[in-house]
Amino acid sequence: MDIAANIKYLKGVGEKRAAMLGKLGVHTLGDLLTLYPRAYEDWNSVIPIAGAPLGENVCIRAFVGSRCREHRIRKGMTLYKTEISDGESLLEVTFFNNKYAAERLEAGKEYLFFGKVTGKGYFRSMVSPEFAEFDGGTGLRPIYPQTAGLNSRAIEKLVRRALEECGDIEDPIPENIRSAYCLMGLRDALENIHAPQSADMLSEARRRLIFEELFLLELGLMRLKSKNRKGTAIAMERDYTADFIAALPFELTGAQRRAVAQGAEDMSHSVPMNRLLQGDVGSGKTAVGAALIYNCAMNGCQSALMAPTEVLAMQHYKTLTKFFENTDISVALLTGSTPAAEKRRIKAGLKSGEISLVIGTHALIQKDVEFNSLALAITDEQHRFGVNQRSTLSAKGGSPHTLVMSATPIPRTLALIIYGDLDLSVLDEMPKGRQKIETYLVGSELRERAYGYVKKHLCDGLQGYIVCPLVEEGEEVSELTAAEGLYKELADGFFKGFRLGLLHGKMKPADKKAVMDSFACGETQLLVSTTVIEVGIDVPNSVIMVIENAERFGLSQLHQLRGRIGRGSHRSTCILISDAKDEKTQKRLSILTSTSDGFKIADEDLKLRGPGDFFGSRQHGLPELKIADMMTDTEAIRETHAAAVNLLKKNPALAGEEFDSLRRAVNRLFAGGISMN
Repeated sequence: MDIAANIKYLKGVGEKRAAMLGKLGVHTLGDLLTLYPRAYEDWNSVIPIAGAPLGENVCIRAFVGSRCREHRIRKGMTLYKTEISDGESLLEVTFFNNKYAAERLEAGKEYLFFGKVTGKGYFRSMVSPEFAEFDGGTGLRPIYPQTAGLNSRAIEKLVRRALEECGDIEDPIPENIRSAYCLMGLRDALENIHAPQSADMLSEARRRLIFEELFLLELGLMRLKSKNRKGTAIAMERDYTADFIAALPFELTGAQRRAVAQGAEDMSHSVPMNRLLQGDVGSGKTAVGAALIYNCAMNGCQSALMAPTEVLAMQHYKTLTKFFENTDISVALLTGSTPAAEKRRIKAGLKSGEISLVIGTHALIQKDVEFNSLALAITDEQHRFGVNQRSTLSAKGGSPHTLVMSATPIPRTLALIIYGDLDLSVLDEMPKGRQKIETYLVGSELRERAYGYVKKHLCDGLQGYIVCPLVEEGEEVSELTAAEGLYKELADGFFKGFRLGLLHGKMKPADKKAVMDSFACGETQLLVSTTVIEVGIDVPNSVIMVIENAERFGLSQLHQLRGRIGRGSHRSTCILISDAKDEKTQKRLSILTSTSDGFKIADEDLKLRGPGDFFGSRQHGLPELKIADMMTDTEAIRETHAAAVNLLKKNPALAGEEFDSLRRAVNRLFAGGISMN
């Protein structure tokens, strides 16, 4: 059978089982072979009956004393019992309603039994153990992800059958690369990942399969980078960024200057820039973007900036309008809530070239939005967009220079994968005058005291936020209900007499804008909000934030939220309220009280939660990783990155018969999103 064959045609599967396997992401024979075990039972470490710890899974080698005895204890319940012996001690084995298992045990034969041992005193028993006839050692037994109707052992049998029936398996890694990195062949790797001959063979199989997965991913992303650089961008004839920097009322950091210089250098060529600007909250990404927009405009070209929310788009519009207030640069805001007449005016201005810069949401990628000379496309909060959305914006200008910005710091090693199609600029310095935010973790018993601290700041003419708890799946109360309930409770209770505002994601854009404008101009003293404020609100007078049920948020998200304060000259405070008692959660939250370095926080967040947010629904367009781990396989990431770079340097098109399998594998991995042909 071919690995592309529908799984239902494998002997023992059929339509019903195929539907079950589909829930595990298995649709083809190849999918089944890459449904890797999540763990292994160690059947090599045999323990004597007398020394077996109670309540733990152990492997026991023993002889069956007699055939299983049948005991009907009630209607529908039959027990099958026998005794086994390791020559020193006895152990009772029991099966519930499993005549098939009982009949497989033959008296006088030696077996390996795997399961939990229970008992009191000298009595030992094992209920419904796994077992196999002893043949000198059965080794490590795989444990697979399961679904209703299919347990691990059933999947193990299907995998073994698939390995038998698929015959020769095309190996995508050429022999010379396997030799250079001491990798076993694909067939051997699959055999040993599913049925390891030994712990060493399992380790080598994992190394080979991790290498392959990351290597194909790296090659695909590098090809995507190359594809994005095809076409001809508008080369900036002159670099005007120094003029922009000189006119600023503040001094850029060294990191900002480096990023501007890198962008300006990229934009001086006809090869399209494709750069990621990564920086912590408040590191000054917008100023870098503004310098490159100015450069574009002074060269007679247009720029577009796309943000994921209207809140953030509005913030950028206000900030950039201020940056360019003493210039001839025309700035427009285009969102879903822009009035129809204004939309028509903006679209006409973009088509004629009258508007130099447009800021907006997904409205920018509508078919009827046309540009006269789009030379720079910027997307902010890149992790909230998919690769396709970014490409759609870029396509508006043919092949414009592209800058993507993210305030979600991630380790450089991880960035090689997540943003492998982009060059990287990192803002690792904070601007002068940026205030340190004091962060405290308290229990709900101190909530009233925390609110009292908020009230003191409000009385001093300052402003603050109270962030509603993130509602967990399955809870009856929605985030909307939680936000409205907390707002009413505070407005009628502790903060009665103060000017409160309510902001949540279900509000109409016009209502959101009205609330934000009121807060920005100081009319609203205290904003009760959901995570809609995570990005986009910049009010220097806001100096205090209370986050309810902080344990429900990720560290990076909490860091983003508190980044809404500390933007002025006043000392700022963030108070995390949590009643979570477990040590892990307390340790996680305490990280925020000890550091304000977003990169350190992101490191810890990734260690504790894994890279789900980066490789889940947010990061559209990336293939799923089935065996590689972004946190533990950092050395493999470096190794495969170097291998991919070296290979494409020598053979950019992967030409030649020896690379046919490799090209096909990359195309399959990206499901047609890129082509190696």
